[in-house]
Amino acid sequence: MSMGPWLLALLLVITGSSMAKTIMIDGPEGPLAGEATAVEGARHVVVIIPGSGPVDRDGNGPQGGLDSNAYKMLADELAEAGIASIRIDKRGLFDSSAAIADPNDVTIEAYAGDVRDWVKRAAEMAPCVWIAGHSEGGLVALVASRKPPEPLCGLLLLSTAGRPMGELLREQLRAMPGMAPSMPAIDRIVTGLEAGRTADPDELPPHLKAIFSPGLQRYMIDLFSHDPVALAHDWQGPALIVQGDADIQVKPMDADLLAEALPQAEKVVLEGATHMLKVDAPGQPLATYTDPSHPLHPGLVPAISGFLARN
Repeated sequence: MSMGPWLLALLLVITGSSMAKTIMIDGPEGPLAGEATAVEGARHVVVIIPGSGPVDRDGNGPQGGLDSNAYKMLADELAEAGIASIRIDKRGLFDSSAAIADPNDVTIEAYAGDVRDWVKRAAEMAPCVWIAGHSEGGLVALVASRKPPEPLCGLLLLSTAGRPMGELLREQLRAMPGMAPSMPAIDRIVTGLEAGRTADPDELPPHLKAIFSPGLQRYMIDLFSHDPVALAHDWQGPALIVQGDADIQVKPMDADLLAEALPQAEKVVLEGATHMLKVDAPGQPLATYTDPSHPLHPGLVPAISGFLARN
């Protein structure tokens, strides 16, 4: 016997269950897609912005790469705390692939414009909208906040760099095993990109061609032009900075730089949390990137929910 609609509604009320569904808004050439997790009576809704590269709204990448489910887990745990969310696919990627023809033909400001539109859509789910930017998504959140939509209540900067991305990229590549001999070439390429000059792909060493493909170089020129600290100075509203002390991509010093630029912000350092905001697995540096069942840090959602409750 099928469950009647009145019984389903009653069960949802009793269990406090959330409802997740794919939603669409207008993009530049086609629709932008997101996953909305509605919570009945929610006061807050969080728009979750992915990090750099081809990362989908669940926190996963192409097959064989990133497989974390971090954003999906975050949305589910926020719902358990009574907080609604929308997690998005960036323009040109995954279910937002029709929004633009070339996913590399993007700028941070273009991403930020999409986020502002998502904020307006999220306001239909709860009166107070927060942008939660993870990694590069935190930079997008800071740019979006320069022209804040009316429903925007504040920013949640998760594993977000406090330094320009060119500087961070040098640091990340320098830390990779075997990259030392390539660092002079990398420094020259990154310095050129910071000055708005692309490198001839035919002159790149073979192992750097994927990192500095022509499409990515165009994007990097724009990406490297943004200073997170300068952007942060412009935001006067509430902000939460969350940083893991086991993060090998973004360092606690980045959170310190953001906190100095955002004196009104609260800063939370999660002990033993990696860049994916999951519990570090000693001796398994990639576990939080490649194991979708690996849990989020237990302090993450309480830190967010407590902050939202105070604001």
